[in-house]
Amino acid sequence: MRMSLSKFESMLKTNSIYFFDLVEFEEIIVHYLDTGKHSLAKKAVKLGLEQHPTSVDLKLLEIEILIFDNKLEKASLKLRRIELLAPDNEEVYIQKATILSKNGSHEEAIKNLKVALIHSVEKADVWSLMGMEYLYLDDFEKARLNFAKCIDVDFEDYSSLYNVVYCFDMEKNHDKAIVFLNKYLDKNPYSEVAWHQLGRQYFVLDRFSEALTCFDYAVLIDESFIGGYLEKAKTYEQLGNYEDSIKNYMLTLELDDPTAFAYVRIGECYRKIGDLESAIRFYKKSVHEDPFLDKGWILLTEAYYNQKDYQKALYYIVKALKIDDYNTFYWRKYSDINIKLNSFEEGIKGLEKCIELNDCSLEIYTALSDVLVYVGDLNDAVKILFSAQKHYSDSSEIEYRLSGLFMTLFKKDDALNHLIKGMKINYGQHIIIKELFPLVFQNPDVQKLLLNYKKATE
Repeated sequence: MRMSLSKFESMLKTNSIYFFDLVEFEEIIVHYLDTGKHSLAKKAVKLGLEQHPTSVDLKLLEIEILIFDNKLEKASLKLRRIELLAPDNEEVYIQKATILSKNGSHEEAIKNLKVALIHSVEKADVWSLMGMEYLYLDDFEKARLNFAKCIDVDFEDYSSLYNVVYCFDMEKNHDKAIVFLNKYLDKNPYSEVAWHQLGRQYFVLDRFSEALTCFDYAVLIDESFIGGYLEKAKTYEQLGNYEDSIKNYMLTLELDDPTAFAYVRIGECYRKIGDLESAIRFYKKSVHEDPFLDKGWILLTEAYYNQKDYQKALYYIVKALKIDDYNTFYWRKYSDINIKLNSFEEGIKGLEKCIELNDCSLEIYTALSDVLVYVGDLNDAVKILFSAQKHYSDSSEIEYRLSGLFMTLFKKDDALNHLIKGMKINYGQHIIIKELFPLVFQNPDVQKLLLNYKKATE
């Protein structure tokens, strides 16, 4: 093979013409296709057909390249000609199925693959293609049955094994997946992949002890199996064994390049055992590894917020917002931190951004109203509460706030009307007025209404 490749590439460089037999051309073309060197594959096809113009196999490789280049009409035309010459060639029907699949005709593709199956000696490849077509149709049962046939032929066909488990997952049939994997392991007990997949099924069902046993087997079989250590770490975390969880996450960092995900999880484990300093250290490693991981930035925000270091918390929430400024949770946090720092304008900006992004929770409206009251923008606070009423027409929290605002704005009748509405909805929440408008709460008319309503309802 190496000699053929060297000879072919030498021919291209010198513009000489060397003869290659048909098998040599096929091997050269397939090699270039497998290694992604499509321009060289095209040259090999062209020269191959010049030397072997009647070769069906070379013509089929030419069609494969046309399909890759998305020249589907040209490929279909050539394929029809070949079908007349070689109606029993399985590759003809496989290529037809590929074109149909690319055009979204998955049921027609399956029909052609069934024909290919009749003429095929190596049926596993066709079953695998059929499985993929059924996946496109969301027919997970038929897809699974085809992938399972591939495994019957080759027990180490892990691609098909993953696909079988994927189908069970999509059907949410984890118990049957466990039965299937246990049967597989009866025949192939030293498959770390199967133990890993079995553990994942137990994990999904919250059967963490059984999951842990499976992952232990996986890493005993292959001590460098990163997926096994990662799942062990996640399982220990679910069991509340954070020290062992950290150890297993650390092992994944030793076995391969570090990942931001592992750093985040280690940080979270440290946080859960109360070691906030170590947690922060690993959160920082996560954002160093992946600066676009907003999860890392928000965890740093929360860590410093909980330490009441609002200046640093603000620095990190701004980082998170630069990555995802459509996240209303981030804007809420941004607002909260700014209010803690007495930056009320920025606090208002954050809450207004939440509403702009359709976070129309009552909590957002009332928080924005309260900040506006604090800075003295009473009329704007009223407008916000009226906007809130479009979504919450029967809210005592809104009514009591409007009552306090109107009394402050010397609109007594409006104030008392809203007070009455608030009491009818939820009398107990009248404490809102006392907390936000202490002077209004002491107003004789307000006290009288509250007292009379309480007596009337006792």
